[in-house]
Amino acid sequence: MTTVTAPIRRRPRRDWPIVAGLFLLALVPSLAGGVRVAQLTGGVERTAANARFVDMPAPVLVHIFGAVAFAFLGALQFAPGFRRRHRRWHRVCGRVVAVAGIAVALSGLWMTAFYDLPRGDNDVLSVFRYIFGTVMLLAIVLGFIAIRRRDFHTHKAWMMRAYAIAMGAGTQVFTSLPLLPVNVDDPSYPSWRCVALVAGWLINLAVAEIIIRRSDPRRGR
Repeated sequence: MTTVTAPIRRRPRRDWPIVAGLFLLALVPSLAGGVRVAQLTGGVERTAANARFVDMPAPVLVHIFGAVAFAFLGALQFAPGFRRRHRRWHRVCGRVVAVAGIAVALSGLWMTAFYDLPRGDNDVLSVFRYIFGTVMLLAIVLGFIAIRRRDFHTHKAWMMRAYAIAMGAGTQVFTSLPLLPVNVDDPSYPSWRCVALVAGWLINLAVAEIIIRRSDPRRGR
C-alpha cells in the first residue's frame, strides 16, 4: 500500500516585523533630520558647527527629505506579503524610492565634496563617504537595469544593497555609542568615529548579503 504524503505548506511570512524593524532603524536619523529642517527653515543662528548648512541649505534639505522617503517607503518594498497584494503600488512606489535614493546618494557626495569638513571627521572618513555614496548610486542604477530585463532577483539584490547603505545612518547610531564618553577634541576621536561609521555600513551590507544569498532561487539547484 502506497502512502501519499501531503506537501508541507510553509506558513506565510508576516510583514510587520520586517517593516517595524526597518521603521525603528530609520526613526532616530529621521528625527535628527527633522530637527535640522526645523532649524534651517526657522532661521537658526549661524554658528561654526552649522555654518555649512546655513550658508548652503539646499543639499542637506534634499538629503534629508530623500533619505526619509527612501527609508520609510523602501521598507514597504521589502515586505513580501504587502508587495504581492499591492503590485501596482509596488511598481509606482519603486520609482519614487529610486529617485529618492539617487537624490540621497548625489546630495551626500556633493556635501562630502563641497562642505567644510565637520569637527570630529577626518579625510579618511570622507574617502569612505565617497566610496559608499558611489556604490549606493551604482546599486540603484543596476537595480533599475535589472528590473527592465525582468530579472527580479538581481533587481531585489541591488536595491537591497542600496537600502543597506542608506540605512547605515540608523546602525551608526548604535556603533557610535561607545564614543559618547570620548571628547571630540581628543586626537583619537576622528579615527574612532571613522571606524564606528564604517562599521555601520559594513554591518548592514553583511546582513543584506546574507539575505540575498538565502533568497537566491538558484541556491537550491
